[in-house]
Amino acid sequence: VQLQASGGGLVQVGGSLRLSCAASGFTAEYYVIGWFRQAPGKEREGVSCISSSDGSSGGRIVYADAAKGRFTISRDSANNTAYLQMNSLKPEDTAVYYCAAAHFRLECTIEENDYFYWGQGTQVTVSS
Repeated sequence: VQLQASGGGLVQVGGSLRLSCAASGFTAEYYVIGWFRQAPGKEREGVSCISSSDGSSGGRIVYADAAKGRFTISRDSANNTAYLQMNSLKPEDTAVYYCAAAHFRLECTIEENDYFYWGQGTQVTVSS
């Protein structure tokens, strides 16, 4: 099981970025995918997650309060990739963003202890 996060970069306040999490060695549709971030000097925190697909829907989604209304998590089964679309970015969104995976569940949490597989981080910097 491998996860490859990408798409980070430098963006101005109010801008957008789309992070990608490419999965290999497993079918992402059957796993829980979570996005986390760690800002300098702070603990890692959950941003969003999408549960395993139950076949009739893409999965249940959870957002942290800081992400609600601005971030959108999605998953492309054909590409075995999950995404985090981030809009209206703020300086406080600056962090290293990680994607993670957990085994099949029809619910998800943004608690990092629930995740077994982690990708390397991708840096997001929002300049004011």
